[in-house]
Amino acid sequence: MTKHSLMIKFRIPQYVTPRARWRKQIHGVAAETVRTAGVRYTSDDRLELDVRIYLTKPALALHDVDNRLKDIMDALQGHVQGTGKKARALPALIPNDNQVFRVIIEKQDPPKQSHGQGHVTIRAYKPRSRPRGRKG
Repeated sequence: MTKHSLMIKFRIPQYVTPRARWRKQIHGVAAETVRTAGVRYTSDDRLELDVRIYLTKPALALHDVDNRLKDIMDALQGHVQGTGKKARALPALIPNDNQVFRVIIEKQDPPKQSHGQGHVTIRAYKPRSRPRGRKG
């Protein structure tokens, strides 16, 4: 049986407040990319995310990457107002963020051609092999 492709790439809008608005924008772009690519994530999929967020000064110094990552992961799960069961206002693109086994996230000044839009890549998680002779 052929394994389905799990990789998608999409641009995320520049951060806006309130954060629920940003989550909705992210979900919209991600949902369109998932639909166009014909990708469907199941609860059995193990995933990794590669995220680049562009922030202008002084926002670059103010925003913590862990908080922005939480916004992105919540958006992918359809949570726009929080994480309670009643908070899932949009269809989940990824059933649960516990499926994400690796994340690479970076924040930086936006290049001119980016128009402030960052990048997200979702792909199948591939464990790295451990070097021989190492324990633990």
